[in-house]
Amino acid sequence: MDAIRTAEYARALYSAHGDKAEAEVAQKMRRCQEVGKTAEAEDWKSVRQMILSLRGPNQS
Repeated sequence: MDAIRTAEYARALYSAHGDKAEAEVAQKMRRCQEVGKTAEAEDWKSVRQMILSLRGPNQS
C-alpha cells in the first residue's frame, strides 16, 4: 500500500472509530501475521503508525 492510501485509510478509520481504531488495526495486523500474510501485516503496521501520529502524544 502506498503512503497516500495508508494515510487516507488511517484518517478514515480514526474518524470513524476514534481511539479504538488503533486497537482494531493492531488486531488485524496480528491476524495477518498468524496466517503468514506478512505483506498485509506490514500494511496494517503502517496504518497503525499513521493513526498514532494522527492521535498525537498521550496526556498525563
